[in-house]
Amino acid sequence: MNEQKIPQSEQKYSVEDYLRLEKKEGTKHEFYNGRVLPKSGLGRKHNLICSNMTVAIGSRILGQKYEVYVNGIKVRLNSRNFTYPDLVVVSANPQFDSNETDILLNPTVIVEVISGKTQTNDKTEKLEGYLSMDSVRECLLVKENELKVEQYAKQNPKQWMYKIYDGKDEIISLDAINCKISLAEIYSQINMAN
Repeated sequence: MNEQKIPQSEQKYSVEDYLRLEKKEGTKHEFYNGRVLPKSGLGRKHNLICSNMTVAIGSRILGQKYEVYVNGIKVRLNSRNFTYPDLVVVSANPQFDSNETDILLNPTVIVEVISGKTQTNDKTEKLEGYLSMDSVRECLLVKENELKVEQYAKQNPKQWMYKIYDGKDEIISLDAINCKISLAEIYSQINMAN
């Protein structure tokens, strides 16, 4: 086996090197200012939450002009940062990088499922990147090991409304896509005691 693996070190890479290595290897890695980071989120709870959200959102926007991508579309935050959100909804016409057809440029709603391992990066670099994108209207950070969802909803380019949901019967309104989902749906089949 002579495959080249993307190193996970402090070595800095160019955007071109990152894109070339990732395409050659065929696996997902996120990229922040020259650092290559492995894509996490392979556990049972993480996957159930992603599946639950995909079903809930997808069933409500069916027939409308939205596309839903789950855990496999790369989003370019800016010229130096790329990430794979757990769930992305894009309105109307998705726009992709002219050189790379798997790099989305205009997400509308972003969902990140966060665990203890990913919390720092998800709530700093990634969140900051998402909130700086013109196209993003809402961003959800869904805790994997706690019944808690944080919502950021754009009011104007420099102002976001922040809400916390932590009750099983609470309803999250995603106004950007005219969709409501409950925490009970998001956390269906998940026992927080485990």
